[in-house]
Amino acid sequence: MKTSANAGVYEAKKKDGTVYYRASMTYKGKHISLGSRATMEEANALYKEAHALLNSELFITDYTDECALSFDKWVILINFRDNGVYIKNPIYLSKRFFSYFLDVNTELKFDNEDLFFYSIHKIQVRGGHLFCENFGAQINLKSRYGIRPYAVVGRDYNFVNGDDTDYRYANIEVVNAYHGVTEQINARLKKSYIARMHIKGVYYLGTFTSAEEAAIAYNKAHDLLNDTDIAKPKTPINYIENMPASTYAQLYSSIRLSENYLKLIEDHRLK
Repeated sequence: MKTSANAGVYEAKKKDGTVYYRASMTYKGKHISLGSRATMEEANALYKEAHALLNSELFITDYTDECALSFDKWVILINFRDNGVYIKNPIYLSKRFFSYFLDVNTELKFDNEDLFFYSIHKIQVRGGHLFCENFGAQINLKSRYGIRPYAVVGRDYNFVNGDDTDYRYANIEVVNAYHGVTEQINARLKKSYIARMHIKGVYYLGTFTSAEEAAIAYNKAHDLLNDTDIAKPKTPINYIENMPASTYAQLYSSIRLSENYLKLIEDHRLK
């Protein structure tokens, strides 16, 4: 039932009969829900603030803890006001990219081609990591950009402009695409790739001329753990894209792992 004294405020009841109040408004022909509150006055504050925001030049960074609206709704309304597009996540559209605001101080930047995904997938922060819910599973945000789990910034990947909130594709440089593989460059600027396995310490597996060979060496070392009492590392084996199975098998067979690692395997082999 709409209250006569408070425009945009509607009385509602929970299943247990508790009364609460919903605030909503219509802007540019769209009905917008603003949230619900326990009292009519609190719900009316949502409506009044939204109305004022949509008729002002206030921006995202003007949000404070004293605002009645949630931060997400504040961003959503400003984007709708400025760009005429209503998006249900805290996204603000710019000419060549868009921003996803986690809070008033944290702005993530993305290419426009990612807009559909982030329009329907909410970004969450847990333990300092960024995730999205996708078909019931939590997907690490960095995996969408070719950055593998356990990768280390500055070693395995870089943000070209130094801004770790800028997820535009041109700003992400993946250096080491495989688990257990590190690129090194000698004084003559020649690249080589070191494979290592972390098992209660770091074991050198070998140095190779290509990242793919080093990745296969890691896979082979990982497989050898099957016949030992050594617990496998949490990192999975590497997937080598665009490599024929016959080529993979040939390299796998010919790669020789370091003597120290082979001795470790032999010492822990199941009897």
